Amino acid sequence: MTGTFLNIATVLIGGFIGLVFGARIPEKLKSTVVAGMGLFTAAMGLQMFMSAQNPLIVLGALLIGTLFGEWVGIEDGLQNLGKALEQRFSKEDDDGSNKFVRGFLTASLLFCVGPMTILGSIQDGLTGDYNLLAVKAALDGFAAMAFASTLGAGVLFSTIVIFVFQGGISLFAAQLNAIATPVMMDELSATGGVILLGLAISSLLEIKKIRVGNMLPALAVAPILVWVLSLF
Repeated sequence: MTGTFLNIATVLIGGFIGLVFGARIPEKLKSTVVAGMGLFTAAMGLQMFMSAQNPLIVLGALLIGTLFGEWVGIEDGLQNLGKALEQRFSKEDDDGSNKFVRGFLTASLLFCVGPMTILGSIQDGLTGDYNLLAVKAALDGFAAMAFASTLGAGVLFSTIVIFVFQGGISLFAAQLNAIATPVMMDELSATGGVILLGLAISSLLEIKKIRVGNMLPALAVAPILVWVLSLF
């Protein structure tokens, strides 16, 4: 869990810096920075997808995971949580409701989706070696600084999702590592890459609205499909 707490600390520090100095940053610069991060996120998602050994597994995981996510209403739940946090901690005259929720959702998904989160959390939970998560923490801190200056305080509350998701993986790392194979991790990373690409298109580049949060169960479905297919 050491790496998770380090990650949370860097996001909070970066987010506070972004909030304090964000008003001094020109709007054009802010939008360009977010667009640049959107392009980088899209490129990273494509690179992750290239690790797929069987793209059909990724497709199946996305279809099944999205159906489950829509049924459960994951994105609606995240939005409701963001709105509840906004009502509790935002000023009454603050009219940036959508920005707060978008910042919360974007940061939560970006900080929690990816092979570095999975592999780093497993390594931290099993051996206490948090070097990989330390690298991720540094990257997330800089990202939080940029996002907070543009999307506001919602970015800070993404630390709740980081704690639950990343910390949960660390706690159950031994069990996950016992059943995971390299092929499972490849397909999981490829599926995460598609979700990251969707995040870039939806929230960062704002090309088309996609309910990316409801695709998150696909990260669990992908390794299960690999295991099922290995039985035949």
